[in-house]
Amino acid sequence: MSMQELAFWLREPGCGEIRPVPVPDPAPGEVLVRTLRSGVSRGTETLVYDGRVPASQYDVMRAPFQDGEFPGPVKYGYLNVGVVEQGPRELRGRTVFCLYPHQTAYVVPAGSVTVVPEGVPASRAVLAGTLETAVNALWDAGPLLGDRVCVVGAGMVGCCVARLLARFPGVRVTLVDVDPGRADVAARLGVGFALPPEAPGGCDLVVHASATSAGLQRSLELLAPEGTVVELSWYGDAETHVSLGGAFHSGRLRIRASQVGTVAASRRGRRTTADRMALALDLLRDPAFDALLTGESRFEDLPEVMSRLAGGRLAALCHTLTYEMEATRCSV
Repeated sequence: MSMQELAFWLREPGCGEIRPVPVPDPAPGEVLVRTLRSGVSRGTETLVYDGRVPASQYDVMRAPFQDGEFPGPVKYGYLNVGVVEQGPRELRGRTVFCLYPHQTAYVVPAGSVTVVPEGVPASRAVLAGTLETAVNALWDAGPLLGDRVCVVGAGMVGCCVARLLARFPGVRVTLVDVDPGRADVAARLGVGFALPPEAPGGCDLVVHASATSAGLQRSLELLAPEGTVVELSWYGDAETHVSLGGAFHSGRLRIRASQVGTVAASRRGRRTTADRMALALDLLRDPAFDALLTGESRFEDLPEVMSRLAGGRLAALCHTLTYEMEATRCSV
């Protein structure tokens, strides 16, 4: 027996649709999860929506439970919160996070879900995948007490990094973005804000998350000698231009990439990806992260919502989707 559920598919670049999909009964060791909320990872998912994943990165950029292939048809996404309807007794009825695409219900191995802690609402829990990226970035960066840090790019990832850094004793954090409206978000996150020309220099560390050449260039300019830029941006198929003249050589500056696909080298021998995800969900007890939840729509409206997000007609940090628990399903 299987159920018929609904999922968002990118039929081809620039064209999404809701499709019926079969969902089997869970086998031993699996769980059936009914979705409560999912979140759109605006940077990565809009690049996928626009068909801007380079062919050389098709395997690297696969989502854990992706169906189909780039550039399409493909079912893509990884910020999903739901309730376990069937599965091991200790998980039944629990709210869980899973790196699953936008779908009304799904079956995955029980080890692929992480229980959402008490006090973390489902709407905030969708940020777990993004906060996991921020945790990994700080494991890579290794900020120290009293550091002067700028985070360039006030998107989902940049804002998560900034909020975590704000909890380090003595660390001065400035969130930098071209949009002056992000000053309000920075204030809610408890960090400073500056437009790029006004950002404070002499930084020990700059975390770059704007996915623009200009942002990366400004990040280098903000460093003190021997400082490091941790690059979190994924540019898709866009070319990146940066000048390595000026102080780059004489100041012994560094650029290093951080990517969430593997646990940071500094923790790889002592932490698993499951540990990292559990930590991210525990950190989401902090209500300040609600500042990133800037809009919501119904799941069935996602094709039109994705078009607006990708086209810049809908401003958002994390746009969440709501699901009706009585979503249509039938035996097939």
